[in-house]
Amino acid sequence: MTDPGHLFTRTLCDVVGREALTTRLSEEFVFADLGADAVRSLLTFDDLNELLATCSPEPPRLRLHRDGSPVPVDRYTETAASSRNARRVVRPEALYRELRAGASLVLDSLDRMHPPVGAAADDLMRLVRERAQANLYLIWGESRGFDTHWDDHDTVIVQVEGTKHWQVHGPGSRPYPMKNDVDHTHTPPRDADGELHLVWEGVLRPGQVVHVPRGWWHTVTGTGEVSMHLTFGFTRATGVEWAEALVRRLFEEEVFRRDLPRFAEPEVRRKHQGELAARVAELAEELDVDGFLTERDARFPRRTSFSLPWPVEEGAPPADARVEFVPILPPPLSREGERVAVTVGGRRYRFPAAVGPVLEAIAEHRTLTVAELAGHADVEVERAAQIVSVLSRHHLVLVR
Repeated sequence: MTDPGHLFTRTLCDVVGREALTTRLSEEFVFADLGADAVRSLLTFDDLNELLATCSPEPPRLRLHRDGSPVPVDRYTETAASSRNARRVVRPEALYRELRAGASLVLDSLDRMHPPVGAAADDLMRLVRERAQANLYLIWGESRGFDTHWDDHDTVIVQVEGTKHWQVHGPGSRPYPMKNDVDHTHTPPRDADGELHLVWEGVLRPGQVVHVPRGWWHTVTGTGEVSMHLTFGFTRATGVEWAEALVRRLFEEEVFRRDLPRFAEPEVRRKHQGELAARVAELAEELDVDGFLTERDARFPRRTSFSLPWPVEEGAPPADARVEFVPILPPPLSREGERVAVTVGGRRYRFPAAVGPVLEAIAEHRTLTVAELAGHADVEVERAAQIVSVLSRHHLVLVR
């Protein structure tokens, strides 16, 4: 059984090669058969039943679709009082009825509700270095929840239960379409006879995985039995984001804060435009792509998690306590005189230099006991425990 925390960086990369998920990512369709055992620990029906009962997700996070259209929420939910606020809760018998009638259940952000899926999503984020979200899709019968469509983000689909029929048609009329775009006339690719083009067609079974790039059209239908799959979606940085970062820097420039000379002579306006263009070109050279991506990584968010009581209590954790590194992407460690610094989630943290070896060790291994961490960092166990206690207060590590 595969550790969900290594589903993509190890298991999937071992099958398709790391290049398929890095340098060729978003450019090519990928299919891989990892085997049912590789995904068995991700999600079961028992897990789903418990999540629906204990987390009680409500629309729009949980929703139903049938034949390309949403099912009205009052068909499967009812209003219930929760504290002082009214909320929609799913009625089990109504949900069963809609699913028997061919509806598809969608549950967004399952990675925030179910730790194994969260661990897999974190693993994918470390691989592609972009934020990812995992959604659940569940359907019975031969119906379809959605029409032939494309997504405005890249997806990795993991089949966990049953089977699903897929047709992948490829990129459409607009290369690299975006969610916030200026042209929405994106049409699917067709062959000379007018039929939808086919890049790949097949039935996904448990343990099989496909990567469908952003903007690629696809058609998904049931096979007559149950199907439960996870879609891990992520949006990659584009030139638009780089340009937006450049624009944010313009606020620091006096020439850009100055009013445009609307009523001046044409020559004055041309001169002002030349100054603007020249400074934009200079700033564009300064903000190289590598620097932009480094800044983007430094703002990468942490997953919400808690480590009580250790961040509050004065005592240090014992030698056998497990320490987990919180940042999803390993942040670069820099030296500032007699201190070390890391930037996580857009915040800069500075510590005494002695913390450096401990930070480097836990960032590399991600999960260690205090004693193991002390060994890797070549410090005394007691000292490692004290450093862990400090790091936990800044939400850089969890103590279990």
